[in-house]
Amino acid sequence: MSSHTVLVADDERSIADLYTRWLDEEYEVYTAYDGAEAMEYADDTIDIALLDRDMPRVNGDDVLEAIRERQLDCRVGMITASEPDFDVLELGYDDYVVKPIRSPNQLHDIVTTLAQRATYSTDVQQLLTLSSKRATLETRMSLEELNGRDEYRELVTEIQSLKASLSDTLEGLGNDDLQGELAENYVASE
Repeated sequence: MSSHTVLVADDERSIADLYTRWLDEEYEVYTAYDGAEAMEYADDTIDIALLDRDMPRVNGDDVLEAIRERQLDCRVGMITASEPDFDVLELGYDDYVVKPIRSPNQLHDIVTTLAQRATYSTDVQQLLTLSSKRATLETRMSLEELNGRDEYRELVTEIQSLKASLSDTLEGLGNDDLQGELAENYVASE
């Protein structure tokens, strides 16, 4: 069993239970059936939280905000049927996945990616998060619509700036292996 603890929060019990079954052989998993219950589990023992956005009593956005306010060292994946809009740029998640999750392998890949991100520097984590937000928007909206929005253009500029900063830092270190590893983990954002 992995040393990671995962919080699964979804108000659709069948989905929450399915995700838990898919993960519980490899991870310690806590299951919450609404946002209020997720808030009870959200403490420093949780490494990864998989949150639905639309939950009763307390929605996933509020759970995410509480996790960030509590300064928990936790990676957060939003797994939701809510189509993303520009509001995702303001949310502090690490990855955004639109349902359905079709297989245990897909869910395990999400959790593995989030666990790996926790090992990266803050700048690399930020770059990957911003790249995820960009990819989320680009898969759901036309480039014409995106390019007409200041928020999107600012996001692209911030990604390019972070990539340039990280590139300069890595070149200064002279570590080709580390540069290659980071390049493999970047979401292409050119």
